[in-house]
Amino acid sequence: MANSDNHLHRLQTGQLELGATEAIQRHVTRHVVETKPVSQRKLDFEHSRPRWLREMAAEATGVFFYVYPGIASVAAFILNEGNPAYGSFFQIGWAFAIGIAFAIITCASTSGGHFNPAVTICFAIWQGFPWKKVPYYIFAQIFGAFMAGMMLMGQYWEQISAFKAETLEKGMPLFGPAAPAGILCTFPLPTQTNLGFLFLIEFFVDSFIGIVIWASLDPANPFVSPTSAPYTIGMAYGLMVWGFANISISTNLARDLGTRIVAAIFFGGGAFSTDNYSWIAILVNVPATIFATGYYEMLMRDSLRKIGHGHAVHEEGEEGLARHLTKTNTIEQGSTNVLKGNGSGSDEYKA
Repeated sequence: MANSDNHLHRLQTGQLELGATEAIQRHVTRHVVETKPVSQRKLDFEHSRPRWLREMAAEATGVFFYVYPGIASVAAFILNEGNPAYGSFFQIGWAFAIGIAFAIITCASTSGGHFNPAVTICFAIWQGFPWKKVPYYIFAQIFGAFMAGMMLMGQYWEQISAFKAETLEKGMPLFGPAAPAGILCTFPLPTQTNLGFLFLIEFFVDSFIGIVIWASLDPANPFVSPTSAPYTIGMAYGLMVWGFANISISTNLARDLGTRIVAAIFFGGGAFSTDNYSWIAILVNVPATIFATGYYEMLMRDSLRKIGHGHAVHEEGEEGLARHLTKTNTIEQGSTNVLKGNGSGSDEYKA
């Protein structure tokens, strides 16, 4: 019986994929009893589902949940010519922020809740996420954004078609921040011709978001609870939309590439070629997020506290940890207090 209980506990925690679920490894179990008993047939069916398929479905669904409300808010704003009654940058920021929170809440327990190719790559670099999973995670993320774009085009087809015809009749371009294609993906303003400037804006915006994500998912961070992590991460995106959407930012390779493909299908190849900007929107997020997470790992990560809270173990077991504590004179300081963050490491917050 003990072995069975241990196995169930391992299924509930240790087998959750790396990502947002890392923050809830020691969550409080909710004792909610289903009114209908779970049948053996249902258990057999769920056990037979391929794990890779479940992970891909969760990543695609999560990105859909994040992108769909965001671009829907953009559509309402652009199609109504910026009428405050139908939307604003403030509303758009909230749509993306809450969409990200719902994506994490809905899908993270299955796949880890990456929802961004750059985040997946960073988990592979810093946290041991299997590299063999990276390609199909990225494909699923891009596919989720693509489906969000297709769904939006279907729902707004009449309005977007009329807007496209009107734009062509006026001799105006289809590609731009307030043009038909701008509903789906990012384009710079006509006055924004300095690609170096746009690169730096995208790089620092994505770095800001990357550090917030990494800090929120750090199990040794006492300031972000598991229940608040989805909203903290979502708010980081919202803040950047409110601050820099008027300059042009994408923040996510999957979000931009997936919807940009949809824009190319309905409006033409200019979705990728206009102003030579698309490479910034699609690619800069990756090196920026690697930089941000590397900054956190190198300068801010406290792995000893992580071990002390039971969220990690020393690679050489208890003996390796004991050698480290001896080598760093932690034993003399009181290893239990230091490991739990009650020693010198936490005095910074008491000052």
